[in-house]
Amino acid sequence: MSQPATRRPDLPAWARRVIPVLVLVALMWVSEIVDLVLPLRLDQFGIRPRDPGHLAGIVLSPFLHLGFGHLLANTVTLLVLGSLLALTTRHLWLVTGGVVLLGGLGVWLLGGPGTVHIGASGVVYGYAAFLAVYGFVARRVWQAVLGLLVVVVYGSMLWGVLPVREGVSWQAHLFGAAAGVALAVWLGRRDRSRVPVASR
Repeated sequence: MSQPATRRPDLPAWARRVIPVLVLVALMWVSEIVDLVLPLRLDQFGIRPRDPGHLAGIVLSPFLHLGFGHLLANTVTLLVLGSLLALTTRHLWLVTGGVVLLGGLGVWLLGGPGTVHIGASGVVYGYAAFLAVYGFVARRVWQAVLGLLVVVVYGSMLWGVLPVREGVSWQAHLFGAAAGVALAVWLGRRDRSRVPVASR
């Protein structure tokens, strides 16, 4: 006798939208664990300014961290801001890719000579800047309110774009934030110009 196949309950929509953020963070943790267990010295694959042989570091650097303390500090903020971005817009992948590429390219072009830049803090700054600006450009009230909340909660991050602490990649913070603002202006204007068509 055959029995009807039991269907697994679908994940709620909000959970499906947050999954990519969890995957990104999980990859960062896997990378750090691998770097701890195996003598691979993965941190050497970060961004090396103006070194054509290390252009791949632009993409790889967000997944590399200087120990678990550094990774944990980025994880919490990345989960919060990434989830907000995933839940309130449809631009998670575009913003993530844009911040990584544009912000990383800025570091590669203008970073200090002889330095290696690693960590996801550039992405964190890009997410924060995007969320702070997008709602105002798109003229969406509730997203503008969300942007204000992000500024209130994370406004102290602004000091991170200044060269005030040795060993901190302020360039990654600065160019990540700049990329987030640029993407917010571009996507906000594009979304603002979209006029919903009413059905009859």
